[in-house]
Amino acid sequence: MSDTTPPAIVSARLLPFPRSEVFAAFRDPARLAEWWGPAGFTNTVHEFDLRPGGRFHITLHGPDGSNYENEKEFIEVVEPERVSFRHYQPMHHFTMTLTWDEEADGTRLTWVMAFEPAEAGEKIREFILKANEENFDRLENHLNLKTTP
Repeated sequence: MSDTTPPAIVSARLLPFPRSEVFAAFRDPARLAEWWGPAGFTNTVHEFDLRPGGRFHITLHGPDGSNYENEKEFIEVVEPERVSFRHYQPMHHFTMTLTWDEEADGTRLTWVMAFEPAEAGEKIREFILKANEENFDRLENHLNLKTTP
């Protein structure tokens, strides 16, 4: 019998910056608020307690004026290599694992999103992949602005 469970949604980007800089853009809630979310969104970080069991509460403000409350709980934190959190929202639940891997040309940031149930992720897979690419674009722009020559 084969496993018919849909795979996790995986997004990755090689960023031409040292791992410490890429991780710092996530670690600092003020910086995170500048780039988190798809294109056109702004953010309010209410709480960011980066430790296992810590809370991550952020409101994403959409370009149309809609607000999206996001509640997360950190599961694992291994600075600056890996962070996992559970995302709780009435529309969908998922576990997200972020990894920062050093490579010759910079840092490969990988996001793995495992939805519960997996079928829920399949319904929005294309939307999530596009939104994650926009998020990576915003992060790369943020790093370009924050990095001194």
